[in-house]
Amino acid sequence: MLQQVAFAIVTIAAFALAYRQFMKVRRNILLGKDEEIEGDSGQRLRNVLLIAFGQKKMFKRIIPATFHLFIYVAFLFTQIELIEIKIDGFFGLHRFFADKIGVLYTIIINTIELLSVLAFIATFVFLARRNLLKVPRFQKSEMTGWPKLDGNLILMGELVLLVGIFSMNGADAVLQKIDPAHYPDTGYLLFSSTFGPLVFGGLSEGVLHVIERSGWWLHIMTVYAFLNYLPISKHLHIILAFPNTWYARLQPKGEISNMPEIMNEVKSMMGLIPESEAPAMEEELPEFGANDVFTLGWKNIMDAYTCTECGRCTSVCPANITGKKLSPRKVMMDVRDRAEEVGRNLDTGDLKWVGEEQREGATALTAGNYDDGKSLFDLITREELHACTTCNACVEACPVLINPLDIIMQLRRYEILTESAGPSDWVPMFTSIENGGSAWQIPDARDQWAVDAVNTAQENA
Repeated sequence: MLQQVAFAIVTIAAFALAYRQFMKVRRNILLGKDEEIEGDSGQRLRNVLLIAFGQKKMFKRIIPATFHLFIYVAFLFTQIELIEIKIDGFFGLHRFFADKIGVLYTIIINTIELLSVLAFIATFVFLARRNLLKVPRFQKSEMTGWPKLDGNLILMGELVLLVGIFSMNGADAVLQKIDPAHYPDTGYLLFSSTFGPLVFGGLSEGVLHVIERSGWWLHIMTVYAFLNYLPISKHLHIILAFPNTWYARLQPKGEISNMPEIMNEVKSMMGLIPESEAPAMEEELPEFGANDVFTLGWKNIMDAYTCTECGRCTSVCPANITGKKLSPRKVMMDVRDRAEEVGRNLDTGDLKWVGEEQREGATALTAGNYDDGKSLFDLITREELHACTTCNACVEACPVLINPLDIIMQLRRYEILTESAGPSDWVPMFTSIENGGSAWQIPDARDQWAVDAVNTAQENA
């Protein structure tokens, strides 16, 4: 009875704390402005099934993808065992399904054991890749400090989880022969039926019971710790990959999102729309692009929270490859860090974060009146933004359909159109486009070649 009470308290506390943290993540994502996500729901479902669930894009790099698959599938199958653990924990039972589904139970547990061994191997491979082989994409400047520790912590947590599983199953396999009344027969287990007697065979029943219970508690406590660790870790992609692939843009990758205000203004200047439909002149110019999480779309911030920090985007970025500062992965990490910073300040409720213009009469701190004098430009340098060639290599490489280019383009639009800033090297190009409709400063009109061609044809006729 004591164990049931302890299990109930721990479980309720773990889920309550996790819920609170996940709600903060949701709040931070919704700091972004509203945007409608349209498109074929059938294609969106295919994205979820093939990209998020099926790991399709991971297999462009077959070796890491295979080892990642071991851990991923082991994680999915372990959820089946967790259902039984929860039933046992709340009702004081032991292996609730063992005598109810017969040989199917043996198949399920053996599948979990096989996958756990493969995950055990994969975990050591990934630890070696990060810390011994030092794969270049894990050694970039943005991967020092917490990002590096984060990657290692979750892998070590995997090892702890596997120790719990095999301690539990190994001691249980021995206890089934000593006390079959309390330890239901699971059938022959692929590893534990050999591993258990070999390691625990000479121990007393009391010690075996302690080892089995310790493994059981270690398993479930590691799962609960992982659940509460997710919201502060890059491994949140385990959950967010599914909604992120559902809401991913379906337009061709090379299609840049339009700005209706500018499009209508240009059409009006060129006489392409009637004067009655021309946009009205506004006293205040609108802000174009984005400079902070509040002016990005909520999907951009979800992208940032979904980022796995795998670095595939950065490893194929031509700007990064040629030594420039741009790293698409860092851009995503910076957006997430900024959203986290704003979220932490909002949690304090301190009115010092209220903007000066809204401070008079303000009684509460909200996302609407928040202003700490910072923006994304404090994290992402102009040099990084200017280095982007808009080639979409990062978008194509991402295994969970994140779009770093969209964020980069919105920041550049803000810099150039709202701040009237930008690299001095670009100014002649902008001037030439504005005056002559061409990126090159040439004396002739842009359509002069067509006029010349017509004149030449007429002369030859």
